Amino acid sequence: MKCGKTPIKKTSNIEHRTLNIECLKRKRFRARSADGHVRPAVFALDVEFGIGHCQLDFYNWAVCSMLNDMNCVVTAGPTYEPLDEVRRLTNFSTGRLGTELANYLAARGHGVTLFIGETSVYSGSRRARRVETFTTTVDLRDKLKAISTKKVDAIFHAAAVSDFAFGRIFEPNGNGKLSELKETKKISTRQGKLLIELVPTPKIIADLRGWFPKTKLVGWKFEADGGRAEALAAAQRQITDCSTDLCVVNGPAYGDGFGLVGGKGTPAHLPNPPVLFDALEKFARAGS
Repeated sequence: MKCGKTPIKKTSNIEHRTLNIECLKRKRFRARSADGHVRPAVFALDVEFGIGHCQLDFYNWAVCSMLNDMNCVVTAGPTYEPLDEVRRLTNFSTGRLGTELANYLAARGHGVTLFIGETSVYSGSRRARRVETFTTTVDLRDKLKAISTKKVDAIFHAAAVSDFAFGRIFEPNGNGKLSELKETKKISTRQGKLLIELVPTPKIIADLRGWFPKTKLVGWKFEADGGRAEALAAAQRQITDCSTDLCVVNGPAYGDGFGLVGGKGTPAHLPNPPVLFDALEKFARAGS
């Protein structure tokens, strides 16, 4: 069945556009706008199939889940852990890779939820259907757990989650011993040298399989020490320990590009983000 062009009139509050409607696989539909981009479409009040014309209606590029190939979740950017009300522990993640992955998936017609770190510095466009910011590791963990009752086909956990949070803070006393510092809004430098505990944060990726037993899970490993072999081994351990399906590994230890590690087979080397995104989308789509 072919779907042709159908002119749609303008009415108040809703912008109707002339759309080139294409019938795709598995009886799902997308619409191609004048700028050439394929985007998900929302059915109008009636959809007529008889001779082959489909009248579809756009409202701010709204998305209906029944028209999307997959429901995907992408995490991106850094978490942070507060020391006091004005200082925090974080990392150098910009949020760019995860944001661009979310944009890629959205452009392919998938329904995408992007959880992005509040302190992400990447200022590129965010085209996911739903964008929500997170702060601390616990905050991101709670947000992911909250959607575990919904249908999620694939999770791409690219966020740079803090490995440590601050614990107790101590200051030396006159007897050569340490006294625990009372909680304060801003720690004063007049107190001199301090000793601060770093406490491991919960491993979010270790909880995902329990929350999403049927979802395809892709984790990330950024490795700084060692060489490529050590980085790939760390990625394989993540899959084994966390029951994920794939792991993307990068960083100084791996070198240029990305390694894509699965439970079986030889790891694949992917030279740049577009090739990586294509491989991840194909993996997630397989069997969906």
